[in-house]
Amino acid sequence: MTSPKTLARIAGLLYLVLAVLGGWAELYVRGTVHVRGDAAATAANVSDHETLFRLGLAADILMATVFVLLGLVLHRLLHHVHARAAVTLMVFVVVGAGFILLNLVFHAGALLAATDPSYTAAPGTGGALTLLMLDLHDLGYILGGVFFGLWLLPMGYLAYRSSMFPTVLGVLLVIGGFTWIADPLILFALPDAPGAVRDVVAVPTSVAEFGLILYLLVVGVRLRGTPAAEPVAENTGNTGNTGSAEGAGKATGRA
Repeated sequence: MTSPKTLARIAGLLYLVLAVLGGWAELYVRGTVHVRGDAAATAANVSDHETLFRLGLAADILMATVFVLLGLVLHRLLHHVHARAAVTLMVFVVVGAGFILLNLVFHAGALLAATDPSYTAAPGTGGALTLLMLDLHDLGYILGGVFFGLWLLPMGYLAYRSSMFPTVLGVLLVIGGFTWIADPLILFALPDAPGAVRDVVAVPTSVAEFGLILYLLVVGVRLRGTPAAEPVAENTGNTGNTGSAEGAGKATGRA
């Protein structure tokens, strides 16, 4: 049976891999080729950096896969704290990963528009389509933040309930979940809001997620008060059964 500390460190490693893959694909790959408002430059960048652009697509596919694996490990680690919350976490992770893959249709569409002769033959057409595809991917990525935020809500609740994590980390994760959801709302409902507003809103999310990654990798989980440490052998009869049940409850989460 895999120990909680081992599961936690596996989750931390998966989370780190997810962050590296996703950050590289979004910030470096698409950030390198996507020139907002300039169709010709964007199409030329995709064509000139075709291999890099394909690797970015592969990185996002791997990121979605790792996201599901992360959800499975966290479910295994925390299902004893609150079964329904752990299942909810898993559902949001799976839907979020599916949304990532679905949104990659626009990334693949940009690649086709910039490199396939069927689209580049007509002057200007390929460039316009390439820019449109990347603009749509960008918007889809922001909308996907809803599910990136939703999975943090049950994760934060489970961390708060469990004695394995600091209470403050659970609170930060819940706040981070709400700020993920707030980002697309600000973008679409308040299009004239200064960009700094979204930057400020993103701070709690970054603190919460990187805090969780570091805690999982460095500490793993706190193991004090595990069920095995309860002195159940000294109790007998009905009173003993009641005592062991109460001890197990205290070990697995907060009331």
